[in-house]
Amino acid sequence: MLDHCSISHKGGVVLWSRSFTPAASHTAASATSPVNSLVREALIEGRSSDGKYEKDGYAVKWTFVNDLELIFVVAYQRILQLTYVEDLLNALKTLFIKLFQPFLTTFVASLHVTGSAKLSSIADTSAAWNFAKAFEGWDGVFDKLLRGLEDKAAQERRTRSGHVANPAVEVSPPLDDLSILPSQSSSDVLDEEQIARNVQALKNRLRGRGGQPTRRGRGRADIGSGRDSVPGSDSETQSKSKRKVKTKSQRKWGDEAPTETDMASLDFSYDSSTSDTHAPRVDLNALVDNGSLGTRTQDGLYEVRDWEFSQGGKSADDVIAEVLKKSGQESKPAPSGSLGALGSIFARLAGSKVLSEEDLKPVLEAMKQHLMKKNVAKEISDKICEDVGQSLVGKKVGGFQTTSSAVRQALANSITRILTPKTSTDLLLSIRTKLSTPLPASQQRQPYSITFVGVNGVGKSTNLSKVCFWLIQNGFRVLIAACDTFRSGAVEQLRVHVRNLSMLGVDGATNSKGRVELYERGYGKDAAGIAKEAISYARDNEFDVVLIDTAGRMQDNEPLMRALAKLVATNNPDKILFVGEALVGNEAVDQLTKFDRALRDFSAASGAQERGIDGMLVTKWDTVDDKVGAALSMTYVTGQPIIFVGCGQTYTDLRQLRVGNVVQAILSD
Repeated sequence: MLDHCSISHKGGVVLWSRSFTPAASHTAASATSPVNSLVREALIEGRSSDGKYEKDGYAVKWTFVNDLELIFVVAYQRILQLTYVEDLLNALKTLFIKLFQPFLTTFVASLHVTGSAKLSSIADTSAAWNFAKAFEGWDGVFDKLLRGLEDKAAQERRTRSGHVANPAVEVSPPLDDLSILPSQSSSDVLDEEQIARNVQALKNRLRGRGGQPTRRGRGRADIGSGRDSVPGSDSETQSKSKRKVKTKSQRKWGDEAPTETDMASLDFSYDSSTSDTHAPRVDLNALVDNGSLGTRTQDGLYEVRDWEFSQGGKSADDVIAEVLKKSGQESKPAPSGSLGALGSIFARLAGSKVLSEEDLKPVLEAMKQHLMKKNVAKEISDKICEDVGQSLVGKKVGGFQTTSSAVRQALANSITRILTPKTSTDLLLSIRTKLSTPLPASQQRQPYSITFVGVNGVGKSTNLSKVCFWLIQNGFRVLIAACDTFRSGAVEQLRVHVRNLSMLGVDGATNSKGRVELYERGYGKDAAGIAKEAISYARDNEFDVVLIDTAGRMQDNEPLMRALAKLVATNNPDKILFVGEALVGNEAVDQLTKFDRALRDFSAASGAQERGIDGMLVTKWDTVDDKVGAALSMTYVTGQPIIFVGCGQTYTDLRQLRVGNVVQAILSD
């Protein structure tokens, strides 16, 4: 059953709407309705072009009519599997335009006339139209259409259930009618001795592979042979003893538990201040790359460098224009999958008055191939191309220059809209705002906490230490919480990072000791409890920021994802950063989608505030050159910004992303 259906203009004027329940009517009239959320979070940002959007238990589907600037929207409960929604949208679009096209054309033209006027004038113009009279009779057409589609869907369900409920049943013949029973050849009949020999041969083969027949198999063999399996019992005993010899022997640590002296002799991560003769010599020049150091602002803030895409100083429009020009001049066509091939395709569109889907199909296919070559996930490439196509279908163009300009602008606008963050990426501002907010005298100030999450092996601990270096350079005291209590060496790795960071000075000083500490409780402990203790310790000891390191986990591991959601729900960190690889490709969509959904579902189920991914930190950025499509895929999936990218092995190898640089890299040929 549908909850809401509406037809509106892209300018915000609702031409017709229908709510099917009182609750849906009340929800549709509120600012948080699924349709308003669709406009804000999907259509304006261009993050969802597959015609489906989910919000607060509702599934919303829609379709466009670009030449009349209309949007057809249907909303229903997400738990329902309504198979006729796509057919309903297509039929609505066809019938509505066919019945009321003259009126719609006049109405859209009047809006364009007042488009340069103030918003109040546009609102007055739309209010002057009597939509109820203009669309008289449409309610009956809609009811008839909906009823027909629902009846058709119900009939299909009954047909499917009928096939399942009445399977073809084979009737066995009566026992007294032996003439129709299959005859059994005498050559297929095995006597008991032959069966026993076959079973013994099977046992011998299993022993030869190091296997062992199961208890069920032995039982069947004994029953089939009609006697106990005494033959071969000596060989079975010998094989068991041999297998015992082959098993891996347990490591022996002695009869008693290791002493503190024994543990100290195995600990190679001690701090240099506790030992003067055995302390490892650390090359400070290897920890910091002076060429990648950030810059100091007039206010004394340390800012990391921007990642720059080197293309001879050309802008994105210049790059595409040059590619189009080359493709038009070369006699030999470029490969069909490259962006350079778009120029020749644009040339075939020269002189078109109105762009149709057939005209744009080869252009969009070449565009999709180009995006996938830039490491954009296939699913995201399809959606971006659909978005560009929807914005161009029905557009009037006058010539080749106009066509190429329209396509360039649509592609650049779509990518820029996706990459532009909807929340602030200034992490320093967020930290300083929280630390400087006035509090009551009875309330103690909480430190700013950041949790790093992600799959195994992407570099969470390493890039956490880079963020820690950046925070230290800005004068903050940082506490690192070792909440990876599973991976061997995770605590020792952080201990080494803390030792190194303590030896690096702030702005030329020779020592940062006291500005960074490690809070750890060993292995096998509850990560949520350790994080809570670390935040309390940071609050009592006046630390500014707590960086929480978590164990890597695969997105499909539900128990580990529940444990991560427990850590988030218990401690409510200020930022949750997802750490992912730049070369992950299609896997980025699956990882981020499942991490974000698991965090939201499990944290809300525990009664806490629903929390998802707040931002991304992309590692191994220096390995992909201009194939930076992972940034586009990650931002598209979550709608959250990329805070930093890691591009090296030293503590200074951290970069910020600018939207223009990423767009330029993606559009480069």
